[in-house]
Amino acid sequence: MRRAPKDTAESVRKISRRGLFLGGVQLAFAGALGLRMQHLQVDQADEFRLLAEENRINIRLIPPTRGQIFDRNGIIIAGNEPSYRITMVKEDAGNVDEVITRLSALVELDEDELNRALTEMQRSAPFLPVTVAERVTWDDISRVAVNAPALPGVTPEVGLSRSYPRRGDFAHVVGYVGPVSERDLARYEIPDPVLRIPRFQIGKVGIEARHEEVLRGRAGAKRVEVNAVGRVMRELDRREGTPGADMQLTVDTKLQSYINARLGEESASVVVMDVTNGDLLGIASSPSYDPNKFVRGISVSDFGELRENDHRPLASKTVQDAYPPGSTFKMVTVLAALDAGVVAPDETVWCPGHMEVAGRRFHCWKRAGHGHMNLEQSLRESCDVYYYDLALKVGIERIAETARRLGLGEAFSIGMSAVTEGLVPNKEWKERERGSGWVIGDTVNASIGQGFVLSSPLQLAVMTARLATGKEVTPRLVRRIGDTETVEGVGNDLGFNENHLRQIRRAMFAVSNNRRGTAYGSRIIDETFRMAGKTGTSQVRNITAAERARGVTRNEDLPWNRRDHALFVNYAPYEAPKIAVSVVVEHGGGGSAAAAPIARDVTLQALYGNDPPLDAYPSKDRERIRSQQERLQQVLRENDPDGRSRA
Repeated sequence: MRRAPKDTAESVRKISRRGLFLGGVQLAFAGALGLRMQHLQVDQADEFRLLAEENRINIRLIPPTRGQIFDRNGIIIAGNEPSYRITMVKEDAGNVDEVITRLSALVELDEDELNRALTEMQRSAPFLPVTVAERVTWDDISRVAVNAPALPGVTPEVGLSRSYPRRGDFAHVVGYVGPVSERDLARYEIPDPVLRIPRFQIGKVGIEARHEEVLRGRAGAKRVEVNAVGRVMRELDRREGTPGADMQLTVDTKLQSYINARLGEESASVVVMDVTNGDLLGIASSPSYDPNKFVRGISVSDFGELRENDHRPLASKTVQDAYPPGSTFKMVTVLAALDAGVVAPDETVWCPGHMEVAGRRFHCWKRAGHGHMNLEQSLRESCDVYYYDLALKVGIERIAETARRLGLGEAFSIGMSAVTEGLVPNKEWKERERGSGWVIGDTVNASIGQGFVLSSPLQLAVMTARLATGKEVTPRLVRRIGDTETVEGVGNDLGFNENHLRQIRRAMFAVSNNRRGTAYGSRIIDETFRMAGKTGTSQVRNITAAERARGVTRNEDLPWNRRDHALFVNYAPYEAPKIAVSVVVEHGGGGSAAAAPIARDVTLQALYGNDPPLDAYPSKDRERIRSQQERLQQVLRENDPDGRSRA
């Protein structure tokens, strides 16, 4: 049936409108799509190009070379040595167990280290290298390289590792490095990205820790091309980092090694200080430990042995420990009294062997008493009663003030770990810390370096240096960082009356050179190097009235840990002071018997720069000293890093 023309025209109009509408919609969609494509391809081209580039190229950090540490003469005491290691990529190895079996036939693999590596492989991406053997020899590396076709996925590598060639000589000074821990990272608000490099090592204690950021340097970076799953395809370029700054210390390796050899296995410490500029020439704690073991990963048994040793080899006794200074504190008391004008050098005090104070009897070390004592005699023979009397006249506040001026009670910033400030007590301190008032007996005890008074061997050396010079000598351990030299440690005049200091120095000279002096047996015969010193013995236990009645038990009859500490301080030469020395022998007994001989030997070694001639010693000691020098030289030869094989 034919449609009417009118219906046909209407149908055409409807089709045209629909076509126009659909065409308009398509045109609008095409326009919107074009605008979107323009936005993505033109306006945001740089952003997407960057995203694509980052997906193809990775930036990886290159660990910086750690700065080295030298002694005052340029001898390395903390350096870097080549460290050979063997790594394995799991996906390249295929059958890991089979490759490990072949590798173990060529290289001796540590079982614990291997198990740790296998565990790490399970946790890591299969294309990441894992270290299966560290600190292998060059011969091991060569064998692996030659057999490379039979060891798929295995790669020999070389890097740098921290090394301490002097082993225990500087362990308490320099410290050691170790892997970064979560505790280490928590110390930084924004940790350096290099700290997150696997097995990256940082300073843990000592100079290594206190100057970590200077020694560490800044990391470099390399650009590597990776595929879609992150596997490295090739290295595109690299930017080397900035090595850490080298450091030079003030210590003398030769003297430090001698001190350690001289102390042997004693639980003791020695500080040698240049009084002209504050340089620490020697600062040694005994016994020591080998810091290389911590770098390599110390075993549980080795660490347990160090921790359980009652001589505490891990402790930096020179700066970390504080002891009652005993009679070495008497110079502080007498200087306070002289400055206060309450005593004259020739004024005498009667010593019957004790003094009654506030209903309590305070004893002198000499039970029968010393009789009449003046300033020089009291220091020379170490009469306690003389200082009890001074303490009652001068009071604790002046004593404490003088002690602080001489360097006690101050934590010197020398770069070592856990430096103590010791304790110089007064009335305010006791009220604040103990919640009780100061009593006169506290002052009497403090006058002879007992009671609450505590000081470190470093502080005792500073005190001695200041008495010898009258100047504010401050210890310096770091001599140079990079090309910048640190400030020397001699300050202004302390303001003490020079005549008062001269009286004390003369008395200290009598301690070592008068026949009645407590250190006469350890005197120096060479007149150009004669020393002025003071013995000290500090109690670590209370002596009961009953024990005094039957006779005080001798130190040698007591268990080691209940014996008195032995102390000695000195400076030399007497006429023109160059060095100050302090010695503390834990539970050594009397200062004259245990500490003074060590101080005399160290003093001569420091002044001569080598083994002194035998005629510098008293004639009765020369044969013993000759044997001692031969024994110590043998020890030093055995410990010489140039003459021993490294583990």
